[in-house]
Order: sequence, then C-alpha cells, then structure tokens
Amino acid sequence: MDHSSGEDTDISESEIEEYEKKSYEVLKSGKHQVKVSDEAFSCPYCTKKRKRDFQFKELLQHATGVGTCNNSKKRTARDRANHLALAKYMEKDLGSVAGPSQPVAEESDALADCNRDEMFVWPWTGIVVNLPTQWKDGRYVGESGSKLRDQLIRRGFNPIRVHPLWNYRGHSGTAAVEFNKDWPGFNNAMSFEKAYEADHLGKKNWNASKDKGTDLYAWVARADDYNSNCIIGDHLRKIGDLRTISDIMAEEDRKASKLVSNLTNLIEEKNKHLAEMESKFSETSNSLTKLIEEKDRLHQSYNEEIKKIQMSAKEHFQKIFNNHEKLKLQLDSQKKELELRGKELEKRETQNENERKKLSEELEKNAIKNSSLQMAAMEQMIADANVLKLAEDQKRQKEELHKKIIELEKKLDAKQALELEIEQLRGKLNVIKHMGDDGDLEVLQKVQELQKMLREKEGDLEDIDELNQALIVRERKSNDELQDARKELINGLKEMPRHGDVGVKRMGELDNRPFHEAAKRKYSAAEAEERAMEICSLWEEYLRDSDWHPFKVILVNGEAQEIVNEEDEKLKGLKSEFGDKVYDAVVTALKEINECNPSGRYIVSDLWNYAERRRARLQEGLVVLREMFKRRKGMA
Repeated sequence: MDHSSGEDTDISESEIEEYEKKSYEVLKSGKHQVKVSDEAFSCPYCTKKRKRDFQFKELLQHATGVGTCNNSKKRTARDRANHLALAKYMEKDLGSVAGPSQPVAEESDALADCNRDEMFVWPWTGIVVNLPTQWKDGRYVGESGSKLRDQLIRRGFNPIRVHPLWNYRGHSGTAAVEFNKDWPGFNNAMSFEKAYEADHLGKKNWNASKDKGTDLYAWVARADDYNSNCIIGDHLRKIGDLRTISDIMAEEDRKASKLVSNLTNLIEEKNKHLAEMESKFSETSNSLTKLIEEKDRLHQSYNEEIKKIQMSAKEHFQKIFNNHEKLKLQLDSQKKELELRGKELEKRETQNENERKKLSEELEKNAIKNSSLQMAAMEQMIADANVLKLAEDQKRQKEELHKKIIELEKKLDAKQALELEIEQLRGKLNVIKHMGDDGDLEVLQKVQELQKMLREKEGDLEDIDELNQALIVRERKSNDELQDARKELINGLKEMPRHGDVGVKRMGELDNRPFHEAAKRKYSAAEAEERAMEICSLWEEYLRDSDWHPFKVILVNGEAQEIVNEEDEKLKGLKSEFGDKVYDAVVTALKEINECNPSGRYIVSDLWNYAERRRARLQEGLVVLREMFKRRKGMA
C-alpha cells in the first residue's frame, strides 16, 4: 500500500488517533489534492486503485469504511488513520463545497443509471459475505448484526436491520442487510453496492477472487441470488420476492391514481356535507337570534319583577323594625318585674337553707348505700361467671377423660386376653402340682407341656409389647420420612413442566379465567380487563381472611363433615352477580385452602392428580419422576 507520508514503517494501534491529527493537518494545508472538480473527488491514499474519481458521498463512505475496518489484514494502522483524517477533512472542510443539492442528484442518478427491467429482491436487500467467525463450543459464532448495522449507518447507508444467517453449523459468515421499501431506501442500497465496488469488494470481485482474505464483500440482491440453492437464496425467498423497478413504479402510479380518485370522491362528499352544515348554520343562526330577543325580553321583565320585590321587602323590613321596638319596650317592663321577684326569692332562699342542708345529708347517705349495693351485685355477677366457667371446664375434662378411658380399654383388650390365657395356664399348672403326680408319667408330661405353653405365651406377651413399641417408633419415623420425601418431590416437580396427569398444584389459588369471561359479558371491552383484575384481587383477599369462615358442619353416616355454606351472604351475592362459573372457582379455592392450610389461609403447593381431581399419592409422584428420568436418559 502506497502512503503519502513516504514512510515504510507502520504505527501501533495506540498511535492511530495521534497520527490521524497529523494527517488531518496535512490535508488542511493543501498538500494532497482531494477535490478534482465540482463533482469529482479522489482519494490521495489509494493511488493504486483503478478507479480514482468519486462523487463526494462515495468518497466519504470509502474513507469511513476503511477507517473503521478493524479485521482487515490489507489495511494497516497507518492506512486507517489516513482515511479517518480524510473523512474528518471532507465533513468539516469540504462539506460546504459539496453543496446541499448533491444528495438529490445522487438519488436521481440511482434510478437513471440502473436497468428498470432488471429483477431485484424487494424489499431492497443487501448481501454481506466473508464475515469473521470462530469455532467455539462445537459451532461457529460471530458478531451480532447490530454492530454491522451501526457501521453501515455511520457510512451513510441507513439500513433498517442486519440479519446474520445461521445454519446447523452456526454462523455462516453471511448476513442480509434490509433497507426501507421506498426509493430513498433503493438509493441507499445502490450507494451501499457502489461503495463496496469502489473498493473492489463487490459481487464480481467475490466470485473472481481466489484468496478472499478478511475483507467484507457486499452487493444488492438480485434474481440470481434469489434463485440460488444456498442459505442466501433460502433467506431471500422467505423475506421477499423478485420485482422490477418498472413494476414497482407502475404499481405506485396505480396507487396514486386510486388515491386521487378516492380523494376526489371524499372532497365531493365533504362539499356536500359543508353545504348541509351551512344550511344548518343558517337555521341555527336564525333560531339563536330569536332566542336572544326572547332572552332580552325575559331579562327586562325580570328586572321589573326584582324592583317590585325590593319595594315589598323594604316595606316588610319597616314593619319588622316597628314590631321590634314594641317588643323592646315589653322586655324592659318584664325585666323590672323579674328583678322584684329575684329579691323576694333571695328572702325565701335564706329560709330554705336549713332544709337544703338536711336534704343533702340524706342524699349522701343514700348514695353510699347505693354504691355498696352495686359493688355487691358486681361481685355476685363475677362469681356466677366463674362458677359457669368452672362447670364448663369440668364437663369438658370429663368428656376428654371418658374418651381416653375408652381408648385405653380398647388397647388393653388384646393384652388382657393374652394375660388371661397365661393366668389360666398358671392355674392349670398349680392344680396339677397340688394334685401331685404320684410318679404318674402322664401327669409329668402334661405339667411339662403346660409349663412350655406358659413360657411361650409369656414370650409372646413380651414380643407383643416390644413389637408394639417398635411399630409406634417406626410409624412415626416413617411418617416423618414420607412427609420429607413428599416435600422434596413437590419442590423438584415444581421447577419442571407437567407430564401426564400428576403434577404440582397451588392449593387455594383462585382461577381468574371465569372472572375475565364474566367481566367481558358485563362490562365494555375497554374496562373488562381492569374490572376483572379488581374483582379477582378482592376475592383473593377474602380467601386469605381468617375471620371469614363460610362453612357448616353436617352429619354424614353418623360422622361430622364440614361443607361450604351456600347461604353465606358473600357467596350468594357473588353467584347472583357473576354466575355459576365464578362461584365454582371461589368454592373450589375455599375447599382446597380449608383442606390443606385452614389455619394459615395462604397458598401451598401439593401433589395433584388432575385426571381424578384429587390429591395424588407419593407413589404416583414417584412414577412421574421415574418416567421423566427415563425420557431424559433416552434423549441423552
């Protein structure tokens, strides 16, 4: 690569920014010629390229692309720094020289230069190949499409998105670049193709080159790419179809003519509507004028009526004032009379003072007696309550003691039967001993047999006691182990998807689907979702409320059984307002939470047989776990 600096040594990656500043100052000094004419520009750092002249936008894209290329072995660090300086120089110093009209000329040239009967993939799509990949964990991986899209945006191509193409081996090193469907998108796609062709990285160079290197090759997708039997062709056939520019332009003309026709009809309808509105406005204006005249007439009559009311009010006020003066004179005379009566009462008060003292003493005595009687009554009530409570406690203790006695009697029946047999054998043995054997061999044998049976029965009794204790200990241990195993199985199955009829169910959880269906029937579509969530949340709070217990106890075959009280006010109101399905959902949650967690009233997880709608046994859960293990082992 020939550099303008004339130096053969390259620079390091850390020196790129410093060298870029130096190259920018050299370009500003005018040492290198960049602008050839008003429409032609050249790259002073690519003298060996066959195409020397660029348009302004093409040269800017070329400089930006080379400057941001990090994976190319053909571009040294010095070369990238030079091209970054060239892009900076064109944007800051040559941007005003290029003029604002040049992008418009480029867009018109994009349609003028292309064959309008050539088949393109539509929406406009670019192809990028030779993307860097690496082998990792048994497949090829590469960078995301968003990074390449950002690079293309910085170069001014404005793609919508970039799709890296993957196959069974991973990243294929190929990507599809999507542009907008409009004509500016087509211009961006053609600029994208020309920029890579200018760097000899187009489709022809890709097909002709044997040593691909690490440069990216790109072009706009056409009919041969669309019909190819490779990953590119498969992707293009999925996202688009083949169309010519002439077809697209003709379709736009048809749409435009249809739009003009629709707008013409719409304008005619609007004109008719405007004429109708003008007629209505005229009528409304006339009626409004009449209403204003009527309002003025009513206002005048109202003012006259107000004047009359004010005159009558003034006369009425004068009458009230006169009456007030009369009443004032009467009050003065009454006041004098009251003063005279007050003096007479003072005289009488001195006479009654002694009688008042006697009366107060008697009242104090009566109050002391009343308080004593009230205290005695309170103590009597407390004593009665304590006696009643003691009677109830005694009755309950008797019932509990009676139950314990019955249980102990049942447990002792079997043991007493065995002890009875032992006592009978001992009695027989004592009888035979008292009778004496007199050397009778038969009697001796019978005694030995009875002694042997006695020892066996006593051994059986000891064995029964030991076995009973061992069974009790083992049953408790087994129950604890089964409960622990059930909890572990629930925790394991909770994290896995359900297979078959047995799985983990959140007991007491409210099914919200009936609430949504009922809300859709009762409310509008706009507020149905929100109202359903509010109603469902309200009933979830009811279910957690320990003070609400809508159950009643009935006798079934002589045994007490707790069922849902259908006469509960909340449940009856729910059923009448939202229907049977919502009612059934709440009742189901109530039964589950009353069965599994009646004291805490919160949701718990448990094994559930969905086919038979009951709690599943531990064995059923283990069968499901074994089947899942076999399935995974077979897949592995």
